[in-house]
Amino acid sequence: MSDDAHDDGGGHESEYATERTTAPQSDYTNREVAIGFAVALLGMAVVFAVPVLLA
Repeated sequence: MSDDAHDDGGGHESEYATERTTAPQSDYTNREVAIGFAVALLGMAVVFAVPVLLA
């Protein structure tokens, strides 16, 4: 079977192609930024506090 006999459907676009977004291109809300900041602070607290408490 040759490659030109196989139709893989690559000639049409998906109906979802225009709805898809990726994270770096999306806008972040203030709520999402605050949650990320809180998670980062919690992570840093764990990373620094656990060794100090165990020492």
